[in-house]
Amino acid sequence: MDMVALELIKNLQKLDTENEYVIFVKPDADHTCIPEAPNFEVVELKSQFGYPGWEQIELPKAAEREGCDILHCTSNTGPINSKIPVVTTLHDIIYLENISILNRAGTWYQKLGNMYRRFVVPSVVRQSKKVITVSNYERKRIQEYFGFNDEKLCAVYNGVGQHFKKITNGTELQQVKMDYGLPDKFFFFLGNTDPKKNTPGVIEAFSDFNDRYPNTYTLVMLDYEERALQKILDTLGRPELRKRIHLTGYVPNDKLPALISQCTVFLYPSLRESFGIPILEGMACGVPVITSNTSSMPEIAGEDAALIVNPLHPWEITEAIEMLVQDRQLAAMLAEKGIERAAKFSWRTMASEVLAIYHEVYQEVYQENKNVIVQ
Repeated sequence: MDMVALELIKNLQKLDTENEYVIFVKPDADHTCIPEAPNFEVVELKSQFGYPGWEQIELPKAAEREGCDILHCTSNTGPINSKIPVVTTLHDIIYLENISILNRAGTWYQKLGNMYRRFVVPSVVRQSKKVITVSNYERKRIQEYFGFNDEKLCAVYNGVGQHFKKITNGTELQQVKMDYGLPDKFFFFLGNTDPKKNTPGVIEAFSDFNDRYPNTYTLVMLDYEERALQKILDTLGRPELRKRIHLTGYVPNDKLPALISQCTVFLYPSLRESFGIPILEGMACGVPVITSNTSSMPEIAGEDAALIVNPLHPWEITEAIEMLVQDRQLAAMLAEKGIERAAKFSWRTMASEVLAIYHEVYQEVYQENKNVIVQ
């Protein structure tokens, strides 16, 4: 289940004991991660036609069968024909934008997913009673693309998990260091094969830093594909850099704070983000963050809590890293301001704002105030 949807459910359970909620899930592990609550029911739906069949056929039938008053589709897409009033969370419209640098790569799974979204999203959001997105930047992009009015479209910020904090327990830090083979001095990059994550640009920037300060720092990356990494290094003509890059493999979310807390710099110079939760996760762990001057990232990072670079210029990333390594006073200041910035974002606030939207839609549609049943 999408992390944002799960956090919404968990916090709605704390905030709302009056309304009834039906959570529709696919027949996989989704239902096992949802806590039980008296007014929350988990309904498993099966489909013989993959996810499109699940969403376009089974979901609207089930919502009607369960007597739902509102159907909240939490991850960009939803049924094109729904008899139930729909609220849609549209995290971004990257797949609708003609940005060549983001379209020239990616896995086949990512490309197929984008094709489905391009087909479904315009119809879904136009029939939605409310469209929620996750930043003011994305709200403006969606408003420009679809021509929405302010009444239909609203921005609700994501939060950051409470377990993301600076870890100081030596035993916990050492255990994570041993479990994932962490080096003594490293920069942490949370990227993947999605083109928008700018992995080639980050590796090029690290390569330039390593030329200036040979073998002093390692670049630590999470569960990244070895073949994809080798391809980037070969393209850059730097296959020897492989020994300075450490791939940890999969790291559970609850172990990330202890990993992040040990890095010198947290790198998140993405090309395009609708929000950028990892920015806040790095800040909450008390390490200096480097992120981008594009899309929503300056909005989330704040004016003075991170170093902001042009992600299309690897040399700017290199210079920002060098600045933080050389100026420990600057690094400490950013770490302190980052903790303060991250504290402004909470999942509870997000859930409270979404709950208010449910009530607003219900009153608009049914012209009376009574309990609502939502996805």
